[in-house]
Amino acid sequence: MRRGLLVLTAIATALALAPATSSAGEMKDSWLTTKAKMAMVKDDRVKARRVKVETQDGIVTLRGKVATVDEKSAAEEIARGIDGTTSVSNALQVVPDDMRPAVDVKDAELETTVKARIDKDDRLKEAGIHVRVDNSVVTLIGKVADPKLKARAADVTRGVPGVKAVRNELAQKS
Repeated sequence: MRRGLLVLTAIATALALAPATSSAGEMKDSWLTTKAKMAMVKDDRVKARRVKVETQDGIVTLRGKVATVDEKSAAEEIARGIDGTTSVSNALQVVPDDMRPAVDVKDAELETTVKARIDKDDRLKEAGIHVRVDNSVVTLIGKVADPKLKARAADVTRGVPGVKAVRNELAQKS
């Protein structure tokens, strides 16, 4: 408990000293991420340590595993309530607490297998694709040179046994 208060105090101090907006007056993504995470820490409906919050261009993305549908909905509600958030992408997976250890092990193995397949592919191995797995749903993150590589990455990932679905969040390099 004491450690948690120290962490919250450190984050609050950093937030107080950092400017919340860019020179154009837009809310900084890092500020939105921190505000969303802090709000989840304070809200008893969500176990914040289970939720990874990322923000890009004002769009807050929630990833991870939560125990119930209510917890998933509460996390989204909290993120939507943060001033400056333009939208919320809720990629949280519902995994009951009693199933979580087995799912975590399976996800780690699946992530290793997907990364290995991408690294073996001559067209994808140098693309710098980040892989995340939550309850057998694979998310591909990063920037690739062209749309064909984006499609190729999704196809390679779908070919891995145990993958339930692929969230292809790869963007094209500009």
